Amino acid sequence: MGGWGSGRYGGRPTVDASLKIDIAWMFRSGYAREGEHRAGSIQWTCRGEPSGSIGYQAIMTEPGAERLELSYTRGSGNDAEQVRQTVRLCFTVPNHGGKRWWMLCPFRHIRVGKLYLPAGGDRFASRQAWRLGYQCQREAARDRPLERLFRLQEKLGCDRGLGACPSRPKGMWQRTYDRHLERYWELEEAANREFVAFASRLMRLDGSIL
Repeated sequence: MGGWGSGRYGGRPTVDASLKIDIAWMFRSGYAREGEHRAGSIQWTCRGEPSGSIGYQAIMTEPGAERLELSYTRGSGNDAEQVRQTVRLCFTVPNHGGKRWWMLCPFRHIRVGKLYLPAGGDRFASRQAWRLGYQCQREAARDRPLERLFRLQEKLGCDRGLGACPSRPKGMWQRTYDRHLERYWELEEAANREFVAFASRLMRLDGSIL
């Protein structure tokens, strides 16, 4: 496994900012089916824009040797690498019957439901192998309402920041917009309260220093 580039918030990459393969989702969505050999591509988007894609084969026709064969390009130009990666599959039998399929992390050799490829990474691997965190863990408690407000502002297509004026995006149903707007004002009020409390703490600290 190679390294990664620093993310927006610095430090190690997060689950939220990584490409993800979810084996349960693949079975639910028809990308894989027991007893069949299926092939195609998996694509990801970020804020409605393409953010990555890979080719895959779900080989489920060889009992005891079920696997995913992944193919993708890493890097660009003269540094481009054509990657071929094999991910072994296995299953457990829940108490209620049926089968639950898992992937084996190619590096930690542990059974997992999801594999990740962070920005700057070179192979899909488990969260444990990449030591991925969650973005919510990195947000200080006082920042959470503001971060949530920012995400909602991006969804509504308005400027980021307190005091911004949202409007209904083209194509969004009015009742959906009304629900988002109600949440919008709740988050802005919470962010304002946190900002005032934070400013008050700074003023008290500054007074104690003086």
